[in-house]
Amino acid sequence: MHIRRFFLSRLAALAAATVCVVAGPIAHAQSYPNKPLRIVVPFGAGGVADLTARTVAQKMSEGLGQAVVIDNRPGAGGIVAAEMVAKSEPDGYTVLLMSNANAVSAGLFKSLPFDPVKDFTPVSLMGTFDLAIVTQTESRFQTLAELVTWAKANPGKLNIGSINIGSTQHLTAELFKSAAGIDAQVVPFNGTPAVMTALRGGQIDVAVEVLSPVLPQIKGGALRALAVTGTKRNMALPQVPTAKEGGVPNFVSTSWNGLGVPAKTPQAVVDRLNKEVNAAVQNPAVRQKLLDLNVEPHASTVAQAHDWLQNEIKRWSDVIQRAGIQKQ
Repeated sequence: MHIRRFFLSRLAALAAATVCVVAGPIAHAQSYPNKPLRIVVPFGAGGVADLTARTVAQKMSEGLGQAVVIDNRPGAGGIVAAEMVAKSEPDGYTVLLMSNANAVSAGLFKSLPFDPVKDFTPVSLMGTFDLAIVTQTESRFQTLAELVTWAKANPGKLNIGSINIGSTQHLTAELFKSAAGIDAQVVPFNGTPAVMTALRGGQIDVAVEVLSPVLPQIKGGALRALAVTGTKRNMALPQVPTAKEGGVPNFVSTSWNGLGVPAKTPQAVVDRLNKEVNAAVQNPAVRQKLLDLNVEPHASTVAQAHDWLQNEIKRWSDVIQRAGIQKQ
């Protein structure tokens, strides 16, 4: 009898412990959120990523019933911000604004203080945005086809400007070279203003840049857009063809922003965040604000966000390898 009571008591204790282990995450998810959330943005205030995050966060806060605060942590190619989130508590209160930088870092750096895949759970996309191939208005190139034809007839003489090595703009320029089958120089500069100065001064022939910051110069006539790099024409420049329409059929490049949380965040919390991101992005007022930023609203399921990141890592790793870019 004593032995039987002993085993029964041990079994009851084990069952109680199991209930506690299972109930813990459930209770957390049911009470979530009970304090403000923080979205860590790896870029400075005022850029496309920052404004996208602020637009979506404001609407998310209504659905969550808690404030959603933006914490700008620029620098080191987004590594500082990503490390901060990767090492934070996986409780759903610290969220990372994810972008191309997260996908690029996997193939660009020899080592990172985190694993770009294993240490994060992508929650949802928020939006995608185009890049553009631009030149000065006095340029000899009126169309992208003319640019490609000239580059093929003059190998090694075309200079394409972009911002720093490993940026989306830089890798898009490398991808353009490969897709167009041209021998050209990609010249990196420290920031968009330096690229534009070099373009106006004739040090480079064309530039690859995110469309939003150069859109006013295009509309004002200071720059000519030869093509946008998305799958369809941009609503802000309906007269400008895509690169595919311009004669480079295998060339598409878009930048993107999404949200992610540390790995091991309870699935119920991830699902709640996904629900609120989708509700925010589908809201007509939010959609219009994003479109005004030249961002195409684009929410997703958790699974779609995971697959998107995996595909982007492979794509940009291949571009880095083909371009012979040394790992940093």
